[in-house]
Amino acid sequence: MELYQLPNDEEVRRAYQQGEEAVVELVRKLTDNFKLVAARMQVLEDRLAKNSSNSGKPPSSDGLNKPSPKSLRKRHGRKSGGQPGHAGYTLKAVEHPDREEVHRVSRCHHCQRSLEDVEASGMEKRQVFDVPRVHIEVTEHQAEIKCCPQCGEISKADFPKGVTQPVQYGPEIKAQAVYFNQYQILPLERTGEVFEALYGQVLSEGTILEACQEVAKQVEPGNGAIKKHLTEKEETVNFDETGARVEGKLHWLHSASTALLTYYAMHTRRGQPAMDAIGILPDLKGRAIHDGWKSYFKYPILHGLCNAHHLRRLKFLEERYPQAWVTELADLLVEMKEAVGTARQASLTCLTPEQLIAFDNRYDHLVEQGLQANAPPQRPEDQPKKRGRIKQSPAKNLLDEFQGHKESVLAFMYDFKVPFDNNQAERDIRMMKVKQKISGCFRSKEGADLFCQIRGYISTSRKNGQQVLDVLRLALAGTPYLPSFVSLPG
Repeated sequence: MELYQLPNDEEVRRAYQQGEEAVVELVRKLTDNFKLVAARMQVLEDRLAKNSSNSGKPPSSDGLNKPSPKSLRKRHGRKSGGQPGHAGYTLKAVEHPDREEVHRVSRCHHCQRSLEDVEASGMEKRQVFDVPRVHIEVTEHQAEIKCCPQCGEISKADFPKGVTQPVQYGPEIKAQAVYFNQYQILPLERTGEVFEALYGQVLSEGTILEACQEVAKQVEPGNGAIKKHLTEKEETVNFDETGARVEGKLHWLHSASTALLTYYAMHTRRGQPAMDAIGILPDLKGRAIHDGWKSYFKYPILHGLCNAHHLRRLKFLEERYPQAWVTELADLLVEMKEAVGTARQASLTCLTPEQLIAFDNRYDHLVEQGLQANAPPQRPEDQPKKRGRIKQSPAKNLLDEFQGHKESVLAFMYDFKVPFDNNQAERDIRMMKVKQKISGCFRSKEGADLFCQIRGYISTSRKNGQQVLDVLRLALAGTPYLPSFVSLPG
């Protein structure tokens, strides 16, 4: 509906002179105007009221008005810091140091008598842990060439595997270059500066890129095996996606992950075309955990929704559209989560039937209470018909999700293998945002794909307790790390 142009003084007088009906018509138009303006103001105020704590907006969008964090966890009453039983990382003296320096007493500090010939009665020891200055070690490989005295043919010794050029960098330098550029997310120029500062050796951008390409090529089969394992073997898989700039255009980084596996893929689209092309969701055997993005529901599989998102949306309703059912439903979801956590601590695999029935009934009652308080919007008779459904209130939208996807919302309560939220996927995708803040966009699609291959490999390795430099060395040696429960095809 377009805004009605406000009448001037002459139009008001004319309506007054025309009688009651003309005045009523004028007031009706003004009332419609006020309603439209109020609706638009509500939308704008809602938009301004949204932040990372009550919506899906990222924390980086909060600016100076960043809300104070509020955890769903109850206070445990313990002091901050390491708890009893924690191993800790205190620096401790070693029994056999690499080098010893004896500092002798040459003169008495009191009477200044010489103590050169006096034997020491004791020794106080202090140890300093430090790294010696490192220099690049150059190894020259010399292959003998001999002429056979019997047949006259020339024979040459073989160089070690991997030594293919007259002058080249070794695997350790390559591993560290990939480590700084892909894991620590230093731009190419700064990665070269690190090598110059630490080792006195300048690495060109081309050298760093070649090392990254070599690692990406080696880990690609393993990433393919992880993708197949996620599709066919895992009972629950967490999914998420985030925007990324590639060659100046918007792309989307898609992630599929578990507590021990990570797979990344870059695509120009966010929705179903990208998901089809990546190829995990169309054939997924397990349950997909996600934030409710509509494209996920186009796949006829089991779903699990992120209740952290639901709690943030309920908090927004508490702030902007307060109703009794909103707070009660938020408290109920947290109560369910705590009941599941208590059962797990007791080594139980499910809640009792009585608990399930009670929680289920309370959930249905609160959703029904919310639906009664938020009736579906009706299209005004004088408004021309438009395609699509009428815009609903935020409360009605959320209630429709709670009612229509109840099994996905409460999946965590019935199956302990299903997480309460989608934090796993959000943690796995966070590094892309860090990458963007440090280095900006990807200059090529090849660079974006390379990032996905290496970061997926690194993420999986770290989840399984491996050191990043160690697994990069393995990849450059042609034997990349792969968890024992994942099998390469063929």
